[in-house]
Amino acid sequence: MSNALTLDSAGRVIESEGKTLEFKRDLSSPTRPLRTVVAFANSAGGRLVIGVNDVNDDGSVSGVEDPLAEEERITSLITDRISPQLVPGIDLVTLGEATVLVVDVPLSTRRPHHMKDQGPDNGVYVRLGSSSRQADPALVAELERNARGVAFEDLPESRATLADLDLEGLSELRGRMTGTDDLLALGLAVRQGGEVVPTNAGILAACDDPTRFLPSAWVQCGRLRGPNGTEIFDQTEIHCPMPRAVDKVMEFLLKHAYKTAVFGEVRRRDVYSIPVEAIREVVVNALVHANYAERGTPIRTGFYDDRIQVDSPGLLLPGMTVESMRRASRLRNPSLARIFREAGIMEQWGTGVQRVFEQIAEAGLPEPRVEEVMDRLRFTIYVPSHAPDAHPGSIGEYQGGAPSEEGVSKSHEHHVSINEHQVSINAALGTYGVPILSVAVDEPANRDALLEGAGLSTAYGNYSRHVVPLLEAGLLEFTHPENPRHRAQRYRLTDLGRLVLTEQEDE
Repeated sequence: MSNALTLDSAGRVIESEGKTLEFKRDLSSPTRPLRTVVAFANSAGGRLVIGVNDVNDDGSVSGVEDPLAEEERITSLITDRISPQLVPGIDLVTLGEATVLVVDVPLSTRRPHHMKDQGPDNGVYVRLGSSSRQADPALVAELERNARGVAFEDLPESRATLADLDLEGLSELRGRMTGTDDLLALGLAVRQGGEVVPTNAGILAACDDPTRFLPSAWVQCGRLRGPNGTEIFDQTEIHCPMPRAVDKVMEFLLKHAYKTAVFGEVRRRDVYSIPVEAIREVVVNALVHANYAERGTPIRTGFYDDRIQVDSPGLLLPGMTVESMRRASRLRNPSLARIFREAGIMEQWGTGVQRVFEQIAEAGLPEPRVEEVMDRLRFTIYVPSHAPDAHPGSIGEYQGGAPSEEGVSKSHEHHVSINEHQVSINAALGTYGVPILSVAVDEPANRDALLEGAGLSTAYGNYSRHVVPLLEAGLLEFTHPENPRHRAQRYRLTDLGRLVLTEQEDE
């Protein structure tokens, strides 16, 4: 892990705090920095930089007064207060005219580490975004299993028998007969005390109602209306083998999407107001990667007015970050994933998230957001408004809409695509949308430049009323989508935004 940090012209650190980076001004209160070291070692590694003001300040470099003494002190604190023993790399680094202390913590093979004064039950911490939080017993158990190379799905469910598995349904999914030997080979069953019993993977893949044994193995779907998503318009619970849950979730979402016809060069095709294939991939990802050891925490799929949000229980596996999962993912439940793959539900391993981002970009929608929230991983896909007042007419007639999942990149479909969601585009443009978009024609612009270019003050209310709708409609996008509050954040036109601006200027 590189220790390089970059300063801007004012001498402030450009990098933002996150899962693998934290700043501390000094060691006057060492407990929090030590908890950060523990969390880094248990999660994905990271750097603790001492001598830089943290994210709540301005990122300026204050340095440490006596670098050698501080280096010795942090070394002693880590040795005395963290268990098992942890030996991070500690370097003195010059930033500008100051010297800072960089504690480089690798992902530990001896996890979970804990604070000695709190003990192994209460002193384990993990990294959640840019903060460190105390791990609950379920998460501590998962860290221990992961360090030993044992997956929860491989554990036997001794309360179940093979009679609790629908082998006929499993055979239909796989396209081949499935018997006891197959279950053993697939990791869906194990021999225990002279008997063959299902594993947790077997329950997830083939039990008619997995919640009989695994309370988190179900999906909660809801259509939530209103600015804050507090009005429950429709909801359902899905209890079935996890591979069969995918189609049921998609049926619920499509019931509340809008459908219209697009006429291409050859024939008519029906498309939906949501990017179907990308959302399906996210649902599959949630089902395959969920931590089913979490009790009472189902997978949740929420269809809000402006977004579809999929929550799956469990944080990222140790060693993974939101950024790294876009390049390749590690399977939490490989046996379950194999059933998804054999059933044709999951095409390839490790590339699904990247495909989602590519499909969303092709559709001209804002980049999805992936974040670790509390005890779950949240995947948010932004869609044009599905609020009742945004779509005159009944569901199925689709009056407002969004680009199809195939996108708006084909020239012969451009005019039709613009017409399809003109209602939501007009709402986003309002009075000031065109001059705001015009500011970003040649190069990305910051928030103040967008507002001032439209003759508006830089007050947050103007940003919320006039810039945010352009982002939500997919006309503008962030240059740093992974961190909307990045110091160097700029806004640029999307392909759809450039197309809309051209249409407006031609009128």
